[in-house]
Amino acid sequence: MQLTPVLTQQALLDAMQESPQPGQYARQYLEQGQQRLNQAFESTDITDLVHARAALVDQVMIAAWSLFGLADQADTALVAVGGYGRGELHPCSDVDLLMLLADNSDASVFDRLERFVAFLWDIGLEIGHAVRTLDECVDLAREDITVATNIMEARTLAGDDGLRIRLEERTGPEQMWDSAAFFAAKWEEQVGRHKRFNDTEYNLEPDLKNAPGGLRDVQMIAWVAKRHFNADSLESLVDVGFLTKEEYSVLRKCLDYLWEVRWQLHTLTGRNENRLLFDHQRQLASRLGHEDSSANLAVEVFMKGFYRVALAMSVLNEMLLQLFDEAILRSDEPEQVRPLNRRFQVRNEYLEITHPEVFSEHPSALLETFVLMAQNPDLKGIRATTIRALIYNRRQIDDAFRADPKNTALFMQLLRSPNALFTQLRRMKRYSILGRYLPEFGAIIGMMQYDLFHIYTVDAHTLLVIKHMRRLRYEDMRDEYPLATEVFYRLPKPELLYTAGLYHDIAKGRGGDHSALGEVDALNFCQRHGLSAWDGKLVAWLVKNHLVMSVTAQRKDISDPDVVYEFARKVGDLVHLDYLYVLTVADINATNPTLWNSWRASLLRQLYTETKRALRRGLNNPVDKQDWIDETRESALKLLTGQDHDAAKIEALWANIGDEYFLRETPRDIAWHTEAMLDRENPNDPLVLIGETSQTSIAGGSQIFIYTPDTRNLFSATVNALDTLGLTIMDARIITSVDGFSLDTYIVLDEQGTPIGDDWARIEQIRKTLTETLKHPDRFSTTVSRRMPRRNKHFDVPTQVVISNDIVNDRTAVDIQTLDRPGLLAHIGRIFMRFELLVQNARIATLGERAEDVFFITDLDGEPVSDPALCQELQETLTRELDDKNNGNN
Repeated sequence: MQLTPVLTQQALLDAMQESPQPGQYARQYLEQGQQRLNQAFESTDITDLVHARAALVDQVMIAAWSLFGLADQADTALVAVGGYGRGELHPCSDVDLLMLLADNSDASVFDRLERFVAFLWDIGLEIGHAVRTLDECVDLAREDITVATNIMEARTLAGDDGLRIRLEERTGPEQMWDSAAFFAAKWEEQVGRHKRFNDTEYNLEPDLKNAPGGLRDVQMIAWVAKRHFNADSLESLVDVGFLTKEEYSVLRKCLDYLWEVRWQLHTLTGRNENRLLFDHQRQLASRLGHEDSSANLAVEVFMKGFYRVALAMSVLNEMLLQLFDEAILRSDEPEQVRPLNRRFQVRNEYLEITHPEVFSEHPSALLETFVLMAQNPDLKGIRATTIRALIYNRRQIDDAFRADPKNTALFMQLLRSPNALFTQLRRMKRYSILGRYLPEFGAIIGMMQYDLFHIYTVDAHTLLVIKHMRRLRYEDMRDEYPLATEVFYRLPKPELLYTAGLYHDIAKGRGGDHSALGEVDALNFCQRHGLSAWDGKLVAWLVKNHLVMSVTAQRKDISDPDVVYEFARKVGDLVHLDYLYVLTVADINATNPTLWNSWRASLLRQLYTETKRALRRGLNNPVDKQDWIDETRESALKLLTGQDHDAAKIEALWANIGDEYFLRETPRDIAWHTEAMLDRENPNDPLVLIGETSQTSIAGGSQIFIYTPDTRNLFSATVNALDTLGLTIMDARIITSVDGFSLDTYIVLDEQGTPIGDDWARIEQIRKTLTETLKHPDRFSTTVSRRMPRRNKHFDVPTQVVISNDIVNDRTAVDIQTLDRPGLLAHIGRIFMRFELLVQNARIATLGERAEDVFFITDLDGEPVSDPALCQELQETLTRELDDKNNGNN
């Protein structure tokens, strides 16, 4: 496939001059040239393509310069800067130009330059341009490091090259921005850039140009090298000893990979797009040759490769910039060296090996490095030369190394370290020590799950779990995690918790049940590292059951004593409960920051507290439901009669309500509801109570209690109104009294995941909207005003509906998993209404783009749905209609 331009420079100029529409001719020439380059993608080195694209644009640019009579203009130069100056262009990259003028240039040139730039825009090039005199460029370069950097990469396309040479001389390191100042400014620039991307290579929709590990990090190395060493290429850093051949090879491969992704991204979007948005990830995976497998989606394989490249690039950037720092900024610092042992010393507050052969002579020092860093938290970091030696010698970590008792003891010493465990594990991961010592961990590095629930890669999430565990040691965490901090301090061996955290997701991406597979890996780790049989079984049990507590709390009715009893039987004793609770809290916090809210915290706290009581009472002595109901009624009655309410009226009201209400609600809430029901002026108007109740004040959620005549579409109307109000439903309890009234309790959070609080204007708005809706629930609007979030539209979440009978509570459970979208609950409610079914209870959970809701329903007579044909029809209807909503993206 031909990469060089079809026409010579002169032939192209002649053709443009002869054409009645030179702009249209130039545009077509560029488009045809780009088509040839795209067709050559599969068979051509990406470096050649990037340079060929720049050469194609060069040719049109130079011809256009002549077309507007600028070639003969004295004291004027057309200069390529930025990536274009380096001769590197992707299909839709900005074409950065400097039109450089002598300080005494003829004013008539500006009209021609203006028409020249307009022509470039007309032929479809994205131009970034500046028209400046030599003196203006020098003044700007002195003030702005970005301008100085652009000048370093400039090359003359047409006109007087002497102008560029003089500009380069006047802006060189002898005149401004010497090596130290330039490096300090560029490093500060990089720190700010990385901060905008949360200092991570692992964003869900990464920017392959500007984020950590992106193309800018490579350019940063090149800029500093050029300024300090006058190096014209990254390869020349090998000659001056600042880059090994192996490091250059890695850097080149990473750069080529990022270029391939960027080339395809530009081709796919038709614009200068550098963000790997969900909109494009699947198509890019296909374009780059990835396919779905039984264990992983193609997009997950693609993104794993991307993240691994970004991490490798980021580590090289970090190491090389630290080498520059030591050679440029700190070259004149006095040396302060103190020994730690025969293998390590501290130089100017950085750890380093005592001689270059330490790791080859003492392989265990590869792990000892991080143990010493944890034991000396005052150290600022590891010297760049030692990082390089670590990375080079990591190949020594093999099966024999892993089996060596000296090394297993060092790793356990690190896990038991009181300081900086997360920091050292993160360092070990970055330098590929952790992934080699624990190959099962190495397999999950960069692994992503294509959803909005898991916003971190599996390896990043795993280390964040340990970070959240470690945070519970701090006193200032008590307010945010009062129970978790208390339980953490009771754990006899925290290192068992950290090990469970390290292994809880270790088997993801293999296919099969990752909890069961991880259980085996965890047990093997414990045996290899000399833990006792009991400790090993505890860790393995935690890994196998790490999801049980969150699933029970969020998807089951934990106000039901039977649910609590079954969970208590699962954990068996208080030690297992304590470890599992802390692991669950850390896991949720490290999965997605938006998941941990006051409501989820309260559910876990309630489950923990009730389970602890059940364990203390004894598993052979479960609580009796009727005793629970009687005790709740008695406590609520005491509260009410203590405020001079008539006991006879209370009992008369309660006689119609039924036992389930007293099983689900707390005595204080029952008293609050009852008082309002007895005191209401118009018995035909809906009663709407909103407040932070005894249960939700601990939870931090807001309770909305509704007492109104029951109708079949009451649930749909209510959830639709709540959705319109921007409230997120966390829990719903629907109870129908004997006399035809519905007692509905909704636990809600606002759009920020917090309770409504004492915002009385907001409370009154909610009360008024609900009251008006419930007066005529059959008239409620089905229009959804909120649009589906952009990210959700790109996920294929096939609707899954499982219908089963809850024999204990005499009702039918409908478990629905589908794509979340505005109006979802109201739509589900309308389907139930069409089937003449009543919603008695609901547990609502939104996990990223996925809604996982459980509804407990009965027929109009309050009986479970027993007709298999009706259940099948309901399942098919829910699946069909909700999938139709998925496909239409609402």
